[in-house]
Amino acid sequence: MSSSTSFETLHYQRHNQRRQEHLASLRLPIIGKSVIEVGAGIGDHTSFFLDRGCEVVSTDGRAQLLEVLKTKHQNITTFEWNVETPAPNGLAASQIVYAYGLLYHTANPKKALEHMASVCLETLLLETCVSYGSQEVIHFENEDDDPTQALKGLGCRPTRPWIFNNLKKLFAHVYLTTSQPWHEEFPIDWINGQSRNPQLLSRSVFVASRTPIINDNLSTVLLDYQDRH
Repeated sequence: MSSSTSFETLHYQRHNQRRQEHLASLRLPIIGKSVIEVGAGIGDHTSFFLDRGCEVVSTDGRAQLLEVLKTKHQNITTFEWNVETPAPNGLAASQIVYAYGLLYHTANPKKALEHMASVCLETLLLETCVSYGSQEVIHFENEDDDPTQALKGLGCRPTRPWIFNNLKKLFAHVYLTTSQPWHEEFPIDWINGQSRNPQLLSRSVFVASRTPIINDNLSTVLLDYQDRH
């Protein structure tokens, strides 16, 4: 399978569209910011920030994916970076760190969050697969040998409380979005949602910030029920 084939399926492209529609609906201060895109893959999300006048640096743990990305976005600076290790030399901190669809492909999510926070000046935008539950727990998952999956074959599904509280150790202000994307992998009922198709992944979106964000689309507490954007 080529480096880009897994990213080109209808399912994957639809998933990207719904996530970025949702991100736009949050009305966050993104325009003109410096951005580190973590786990950028082949650059399917990169234009979201370029179109908003952002200065983007893209990173991924697989050099071959970054080669594909640069065929789409020739002027982008890239770094090969496994986020379970410290940021590479030369990667300067940015105002925004964008990490959609990455954390659950790591075997050490705590270290991954710490390393992303170390290069984040203002805001971390995080979307990831999660597990149901009210306790701080990490469930580990074996993953396939595929360019869209974990670098070393082991990923994780932390609970939302685990992510929320670990982000609080790194950022002064942590938020859950009050809404979820229009996609079946994003539950809006966290009390009864476990009864849905067990084959579906469950995802959530978090925003962590160095300073307060006053925005009706963000909640300072974990919500049992969310809306669609």
